[in-house]
Amino acid sequence: MGDERVKNEAMEIMGLVQFLPRLVVFDLDYTLWPFYCECRSKREMPKLYPHAKGILCAFKDKGVDVAIASRSPTPDIANTFLEKLGIKSMFVAQEIFSSWTHKTDHFQRINRRTQIPYNEMLFFDDEDRNIDSVSKMGVTSILVGNGVNLGALRQGLSNFSQNRSSSERNKQGRQRISKKSSSSETEE
Repeated sequence: MGDERVKNEAMEIMGLVQFLPRLVVFDLDYTLWPFYCECRSKREMPKLYPHAKGILCAFKDKGVDVAIASRSPTPDIANTFLEKLGIKSMFVAQEIFSSWTHKTDHFQRINRRTQIPYNEMLFFDDEDRNIDSVSKMGVTSILVGNGVNLGALRQGLSNFSQNRSSSERNKQGRQRISKKSSSSETEE
């Protein structure tokens, strides 16, 4: 399936959900591409997973920002590969550095740079430990088994939309309670 077909299908999937994230964050190794940067040479020509570029382009066309959170110990190679693939300029934030924090530092930096709340972000990664720690920050996080693909996109957008719907209902419930309590105070 070519990039354009993937992009069109991704756009259709996006049209089916009630809420879209303001920012979608991707890991690099084994999420956007099928290798570890540190095992490669800058001279090589990298390849993305088959659906990755179409999904990135669909988000950009929908006006959804994309970012990178990678714990790669070789950011120079990662950046070279992003340039070679012609996608480096797509990302509003690129946090590529080695860390023991399971990406919480990456997300704090992304949050500071973009001012987008964690609950308005969607994250794709191939490691459970990153998914667990970032989820605790309030980010909807999806574990990918074999790179980001249309199935992971569908799951991610569905989970994100459900999370947003329930937070909207909770917010409306709190507003009703606060209105009731303020109206009962004025009746007294």
